[in-house]
Parts: sequence; C-alpha cells; structure tokens
Amino acid sequence: MNVAILGCGHVGLELGRQLTDRGHEAIGVRRSDEGIAAIEDAGFAAVQADVTDDADLEAVPDVDAVVFAASSGGRGAEAAREVYVEGLRTAVEHFDEREASPERLVYTSSTGVHGDHDGDWVDEETPIEPTTEKTEVLAEAERIARELPPEHGFEGTVARYAGLYGPGRYRLERYLEGPVTEGYLNMVHRDDAAGAVRYLLAEDLARGEVVQVVDDEPAHKWEFADWLAERCGVEEPPKQTKADRLADDDISEAGKRRILTSKRCANEKLRELGYEFAYPTYREGYRDAIEAYRNGETGI
Repeated sequence: MNVAILGCGHVGLELGRQLTDRGHEAIGVRRSDEGIAAIEDAGFAAVQADVTDDADLEAVPDVDAVVFAASSGGRGAEAAREVYVEGLRTAVEHFDEREASPERLVYTSSTGVHGDHDGDWVDEETPIEPTTEKTEVLAEAERIARELPPEHGFEGTVARYAGLYGPGRYRLERYLEGPVTEGYLNMVHRDDAAGAVRYLLAEDLARGEVVQVVDDEPAHKWEFADWLAERCGVEEPPKQTKADRLADDDISEAGKRRILTSKRCANEKLRELGYEFAYPTYREGYRDAIEAYRNGETGI
C-alpha cells in the first residue's frame, strides 16, 4: 500500500513510521524545509509542497490512499477554512484528475465538532453541534471528506480525533501546577491516533464513514491531575470550578466557550472494528512522561 500523508506533522510522522515498519510505502508532504527534514529523520520519503496548492501537488507520486492531516497552525476560522475546506477540496479534485487515482481518502477531524453535551456521551451517531466558527469549518470539511470523494471515484473516511498527547505534548506542568478547571478530558495518544488510521487503511475498513479516535476512558480533569501529582511525587494542584474560571477578567470569548463545552466521547465503533490500543487510557499513556519527570526532565 502506498500512502501520501498531506500535512505530515505530529501524527503524520508517526503514521509514516508505522506504515513503513509494516512494509508499506509512506510519502510525507510538508511545505517547510524543517518539515521535510523531520520526515526524512523519521525514515520515509518526503515531498516538499503546499498541500492546498494544485500545482504543488503534482510533485506527489500516485498512491493508493491519501491522508489529509494538514493543520491551520492554530490560526482562526478563515485560515482553517483555507486549509480544511478549500485545501481538502483541492486535494480531492487534484488526485481525481490523475490516470491512477487513489482508492481512499482519510481526513483527520476533531471531536470539537460535537459542541457541548453537558457531560453526556457522544458517538458517531450523535448529531454534531459545532459551537465556534472554527469547529463549523471542521464540520463542513467532514461533509466534504465523505461526500466529495465518491463523486470522483474513490471513498472518504473521517477519523475524528480527541485531544492528542504524547512525546513533546504531555503538558505535565499545566496539570501539576494548576489551577485545574473542572471538566472532562477526551484524549488519544499520538501513537494510537496514527495507529487507528493505519489500521483502517490496512484492513480496508470504514469506507464512507466517521470513526471517533479516542481512548477508552474520558478523564475528569481534577481526578487526572491528582493522579498525575501522586505518581510524580508532588502535592495535588489547586482546583477551580468553571464558575471560578469564568469569573476571571482575562478569559477570552473562545476560552469561555471551551470551558462551557463538556462531553464524553465514546470509542465503541473503533473497538468493534477490531483496533487494539497501545495506550487504552491515560494511565498507560503517561507512564513514560511520569518517569521522565521523576528523573528531573522538564518541559515534557
């Protein structure tokens, strides 16, 4: 299987490594020199191109599958639309024009499209309710990923990621120092975020479907922070309620929406498809980070 990873960043690099380790061919696509160097360091082929530019995509070889994992870099809704909607549309139409077009597209989305459910469980059948301009863009991109590829002779899958963590993104200090605001964390380790996409492609599953990629156990932030503190050998961090945090003058409107958005994301579909997690909960996923912290490493 030959797979092009458009926007080969934090998860894409791991996906490329996993594909290569299992005998597949991965081609990572990034725009910057630093991005190309990171792909080459990860041990698979790199192509320098802007994934939203039709002409640049000519440099990408023919593949069996395309993974669209580009990021808008944390910028606002307009930049997100340029990447996730217009860029995705450009990629689908570009690969359709080839004599040897791919069989599949996987678009990596976010559980942020669900909006607020007052702490209730949500799954792939739950109607999505984006609460910000950016998550509205993500919802539109999901629709494009599912509906546009069949018009061009191949099929799309949406891999809807929960909050990513893993090497370089454990953010221990945030939870150990506090204050920690109440609410739920829906998480997935980077290795499983990549592993789930690799599995869906290799096993030819979930064509035309949405699959939530989230681990087995949503974590209450206070409980998670206290668990981390105990294992890191430090005092439990200070806590604050949502009302406490919302009372601060320094919080933005976007920050308020994030605090008021609460849900627990289910992964039964991914489990039923047969995927086995390397890190089924944060307890397994944070072991290396805790060990590093206890050994005196910082910025984990």
